Amino acid sequence: MKDQYILALIRENPFISQQELSVKLGLSRSAVAGYISTLTKKGEILGRAYIVREESRITCIGGANIDRMSQTLKPIQYGTSNPAAVRQSCGGISRNVSENLGRLGCQVSLITLIGDDQEGKWLMEETKRYGVDVSQCLALNMEKTGTYTSILDDSGEMILAVADMQIYDQFNIELIEARWSHLASSNIIFADSNLPEETLTYLIKRCEKEKLTLWINPVSAPKASRMPTNLQGIDLLIANRGEISIMSNLEVVTIEDCKKAAEQIIQRGVSQVIITLDRQGIFWAANDGRQEHLLPLQDNFQCNNGVDEALIGGILFGMNQNESFERSLRFGMAASSITLQTWNTNADITDELLYELAEEGYKDDTD
Repeated sequence: MKDQYILALIRENPFISQQELSVKLGLSRSAVAGYISTLTKKGEILGRAYIVREESRITCIGGANIDRMSQTLKPIQYGTSNPAAVRQSCGGISRNVSENLGRLGCQVSLITLIGDDQEGKWLMEETKRYGVDVSQCLALNMEKTGTYTSILDDSGEMILAVADMQIYDQFNIELIEARWSHLASSNIIFADSNLPEETLTYLIKRCEKEKLTLWINPVSAPKASRMPTNLQGIDLLIANRGEISIMSNLEVVTIEDCKKAAEQIIQRGVSQVIITLDRQGIFWAANDGRQEHLLPLQDNFQCNNGVDEALIGGILFGMNQNESFERSLRFGMAASSITLQTWNTNADITDELLYELAEEGYKDDTD
């Protein structure tokens, strides 16, 4: 096909002119311009100078916040002041996933909204430090960067969290459309449900229409209700017990409950479902009948902040390395294990460490 021939010529010479293309192909310049326009809309080429998409790029779209975590130094006493240690870090599901991928050397970009304030500038600078492309992010004038504040007990279990994320109400469809070439050029799109319901539904439907690979995390039980009934277009849904309970309208406690909830979600169009189970590991199910319950690699932990983002980042890393999905799950479990051992939301994860832990921790079931 002529569009694929044009793409091949551009790969050979990204600076080739439309006139040169028309001569090589025996087409009019206007016909070549039409092919170029179509390829750009599909995300095959990006903008001027015919930048051809990189097949391995992952784009994360959703939240980027300031995280403030307070952990009590002794067992919590309600109704009074509790001595605590307070930490501040970069946060947001999609931002954290993008940082984990950047640390692992993946080509990754982030699309998010921040306020035109010091917190937003700091977030972007810190995110760029790890190789994340933040060129598609938007700073909104007169808006505050999102914040997430969690309270943990002395054992590291989260007791309460509050979020000020009204800025994401402005994450509209027009913003998605303006960045569609960037999204369409991605190997995998990861989104979280900080996006408003209308925008999230649009993203899912358009990814289905254009056959783009889309992974989604519902973020929280309240935001899980934003997910549409028709989930066709989602290749992978990653949710915890509370989120999957809201989506399936089932109480999810046991592994058998996980199987029932996953089956229902798959019937609604999702190709694969991962349910995170804290100290019980994860349950995974696919639409071809495959299922697996993976236990954690460690049973002791410092803090569970950032663990789901590490899991997602590890799985995405594995898929980006052309590993099987089952093996990629083990990279995800290894990444979450590393994060559990630190107070940092984003731990110092390396690809060598992931391979080592995945091989050692699951050597019996991967032979």
